[in-house]
Amino acid sequence: MDRIVEELRRCNEPVPVPLELPDMDDIIDAEEQILLSLDPEFRQFLLRVSDVVCGSIEPVTVADVNSHTYLPEVAAMAWSLGVSRELIPVCEYQGGYYCADEVGEVVYWKDGEASDEEPWADVWQWAEGVWLDS
Repeated sequence: MDRIVEELRRCNEPVPVPLELPDMDDIIDAEEQILLSLDPEFRQFLLRVSDVVCGSIEPVTVADVNSHTYLPEVAAMAWSLGVSRELIPVCEYQGGYYCADEVGEVVYWKDGEASDEEPWADVWQWAEGVWLDS
């Protein structure tokens, strides 16, 4: 995890209005809104790198309720489009959603179903294999 955090920080792009990292209260607020608990790795991901801007993928955030990447809003949209209610969006991408399940595995959901691809074991493997390559 630390190696991936360092790599994401190295790739972080400057933006006019930088994102902020959340605190645990922000995460708890988001969990209460979506009525699901995040797995511990997803929580750490949000706490450590949700302020990073890297490549073309924009993972969810929980620090700014007005952001277009605010987890409860992204989740509401994903669920309204047919993403399984047990899945928590990690990000929207090309008309689909990368989502974490209850054990933290990340799958890609598009056109009403999860991809046949092998899921990533956790959000950190997804970040290394997908986000850093975007």
